[in-house]
Amino acid sequence: MKPVHNSPHVENANSIRTAGLLSIIPGLGQLYNKQKVKGICFFVLACAFGIVFYDILNIGFWGLATLGTLPGVDDSRTLIGQGIVAVFLTLFAALFYILNIRDARRIARSRQQGHEPLSLRDGFRHSWDKSFPYVLITPGLILLFIAVIFPLLFMIVLAFTNYNLFNAPPRNVLDWVGVQNFIDLATIPIWRNTFFSVLSWTIVWTAIATTSQIVLAMLLAVMVNDKRVKFKRLIRTVLILPWAVPSFVTILIFAALFNDGFGAINRDLLEPLFNTTIPWMTDPFWAKIALILIQTWLGFPFVFALFTGVLQSVSDDWYEAADMDGASRIQKFRFITLPHVLFATAPLLIMQYAGNFNNFNIIYLFNEGGPPVRGQNAGGTDILISWVYSLAFENSQYSMAAAISIIIGLIVAVFAVFQFRKSRSFKEGE
Repeated sequence: MKPVHNSPHVENANSIRTAGLLSIIPGLGQLYNKQKVKGICFFVLACAFGIVFYDILNIGFWGLATLGTLPGVDDSRTLIGQGIVAVFLTLFAALFYILNIRDARRIARSRQQGHEPLSLRDGFRHSWDKSFPYVLITPGLILLFIAVIFPLLFMIVLAFTNYNLFNAPPRNVLDWVGVQNFIDLATIPIWRNTFFSVLSWTIVWTAIATTSQIVLAMLLAVMVNDKRVKFKRLIRTVLILPWAVPSFVTILIFAALFNDGFGAINRDLLEPLFNTTIPWMTDPFWAKIALILIQTWLGFPFVFALFTGVLQSVSDDWYEAADMDGASRIQKFRFITLPHVLFATAPLLIMQYAGNFNNFNIIYLFNEGGPPVRGQNAGGTDILISWVYSLAFENSQYSMAAAISIIIGLIVAVFAVFQFRKSRSFKEGE
């Protein structure tokens, strides 16, 4: 019998497969492809990674699984942080491992096609040219991980533990409770009542305060843009002045003006003229009215500047054509001005709603979310973000605060995605 010889196609496939299988141990696939220096480098890097990070990976995954076992000795917060770092190191190692296998298979395929691989120097130059943009953004990505991603993941992990004032490390170790915090938020009366009350006010606050500042800005921008108005530059400068003053200064000034006892609004305006006073600080309803008025004052200059710039680009020919057709002022505003302005500023206006949804400064600086409300563990004017602050930093309810923060993040993410999809850059990118 004659021996059966494998076809070149089968031999090529076996060679590529062999290189990939040998790369299970990093570097061996490169050595098989006769890339000795690269293979040694891959092997040394893999060994160095295992030696240097073994303890971090071991303790990190153990701590993330158990959250500690010895009260007073194991700090669950530190173990969670080490666990998150261990997860990212593992992902980095997995990426390196996959690239190692793909590189070995790619070089084997290239050799079978008759192409000799680049020398070490030429390969380094080629890799440097190809990866240069990624090298530039690496410091930013590292900073993003430290300042944003790591705290965010830490907060998400806390939402599934029982971290509170009575179970705080290092005196106690934390336990995994799954979605119990979210269940408590929906079932325990005080948490359920407070959450839905605060959520309702947050939505009302976001809708009314933001819409008010947009409507006021639109009205003023249209009035100032009228040809009959003189000293336009002066008027625009005056209307933008509130934007130039730091918002926390303005809020503190308004907090003094609305004070029930010595505030100028009660003492010098309402009481002399109408013989009455309004409990701006002590009644939840009037406190909410005051906050909406303040936010309208704080927010309209920015939107006014946007609308003013857009109105300059509206052609006068459109209005002249509308006059020839007998259109009224309302019709010209409805069918020419409003569509043009909203089309140009819609993403920024949506961003205004998202910003006010998490507008912590005005709520906290005005009256710290007060006044208190019976049967709730949040103040009468607390929105979700200020309630989270109170839970975390005043009542040490860290796990519940983290759970509510996840809900806030999901809501704001919907705003962000909607705003991004409405922008021209997203459509051009597609």
